[in-house]
Amino acid sequence: MSFTHIDANGNAVMVDVGEKEVTSRTAVACGKIRMSRECFDAVVEKRAKKGDVLGVAQIAGIMGAKKTSELIPLCHILNLTNVRVELEPDEDLCEIRCSCSVRCDGKTGVEMEALTGVSVALLTVYDMCKAIDKRMEITDVHLSEKHGGKSGDFFFGETHD
Repeated sequence: MSFTHIDANGNAVMVDVGEKEVTSRTAVACGKIRMSRECFDAVVEKRAKKGDVLGVAQIAGIMGAKKTSELIPLCHILNLTNVRVELEPDEDLCEIRCSCSVRCDGKTGVEMEALTGVSVALLTVYDMCKAIDKRMEITDVHLSEKHGGKSGDFFFGETHD
């Protein structure tokens, strides 16, 4: 298998999707941020000095998904039809789980947009809480599933021989 973003001379190129068919495409990415009990309680009780951490992170994740082509050099500009970011506190583990689902009708997938949305949302949590806990860990950012396009469906938990 060859890399589609590299030409015969080894130069980085943007993939030409001009001849591809427009299809409905969706992607979901997930990740989490682990923090101290003190920090977790401040987040869920909305006591962080910078405000509503989860509300701001949700908006930041949506904005991040929409700006992906400005951050990742070879990503295409996409007309996203839906971006949804959900942040769910886990009391037992003192972590916030995040998922970002993205949809568009286009010629290329939205995996990078979903991954960027999760990453920006989790980075926003870190930024808003770093005064309380600089040891927070962002982990397990990954594509959870994708649908549409030439390569078809993908589910993170599936294995293929």
